[in-house]
Amino acid sequence: FWLPECAYTYGLEQYLHEEGVRYFLLDTHGVLHAEPRPKYGSFAPVITHQGVAAFARDRESSKQVWSAVEGYPGDPTYREFYRDLGYDADYGYIHPYLHSDGVRRNIGIKYHRITGKVSLSDKQVYSPSAAREKSASHAGNFIFNRQHQLKYWSPLIGRKPLIVAPYDAELFGHWWFEGPAFLEYLFLKMHHDQDEIRPITPSEYLSENQRLQVCQPNPSSWGAGGYFDVWVNSHNDWIYQHVHVAEERMVEMARHHASATGLLERALNQAARELLLAQSSDWAFIMTTETHVAYAHKRFKDHVGRFNQLYDQITQDRIDEGFLRWAESLDNLFPELDFRVYS
Repeated sequence: FWLPECAYTYGLEQYLHEEGVRYFLLDTHGVLHAEPRPKYGSFAPVITHQGVAAFARDRESSKQVWSAVEGYPGDPTYREFYRDLGYDADYGYIHPYLHSDGVRRNIGIKYHRITGKVSLSDKQVYSPSAAREKSASHAGNFIFNRQHQLKYWSPLIGRKPLIVAPYDAELFGHWWFEGPAFLEYLFLKMHHDQDEIRPITPSEYLSENQRLQVCQPNPSSWGAGGYFDVWVNSHNDWIYQHVHVAEERMVEMARHHASATGLLERALNQAARELLLAQSSDWAFIMTTETHVAYAHKRFKDHVGRFNQLYDQITQDRIDEGFLRWAESLDNLFPELDFRVYS
């Protein structure tokens, strides 16, 4: 399990254990600063007192792939994410491909490469073949660096290090268009070109290494500064009083209406969806970075507002099916969600 924002605080492993989760991932210092100090640092998982293993993200391999400044995605050969035909093309040509409002927007067709630190208007033409060749080169470089990590750390810790390399899925193909090609070449080269390192999943590692050091992980996240400042600060702390009230109300409703069916069950399920959306860490993050703050405020208030309307309708036994249908059409993720998880 990948905890949201790779964040951890004391006691979370109890809930993971109760749900049958065998392991979770933390940022490097979440394991490195565990108590007692891990014998193998961040290069082997530790096991909590609840019997759930914690794997530490490897900083070096993460930076090489994730960072647009120091890592591969920022290479001048790769496709430029921010320049798009939706803005480049003549309006008369692009108009039929825009939404009905006719407003220019990204349409996903991009003809330019990163080029370097130049303005968008100075970006050079993108070459798919050159970019694919570069992704193969970067895959080889990634393996080369992991081999050197292996050579450096093995004698120091007395065993082969485990290098945990987790990334957001949206990096590959979205922010970094060539990311899937990089992954393809990485595993091909790992299989055909060397025999020093091998890919392994956390589950496979645990099957092969059943004796782990018992440690208490350290509260941490992978946000700026390594802890929780990004999500709890003077820009966003006002949201949590509303979230916590909604959480208490959701538990109250779930316990009181455990046998609900029909319209009531739909309303309870929709209330659960609105709560989950209000809890999204994105809103607090946007408020901290001060990008699209008005949007984050609106989204948060909309979800809390719809939750409170549903709560009032449910507790007063006067569910407005028209309002419910409208809310379901707006916020329809988790179609199989059962509100009873809150009971």
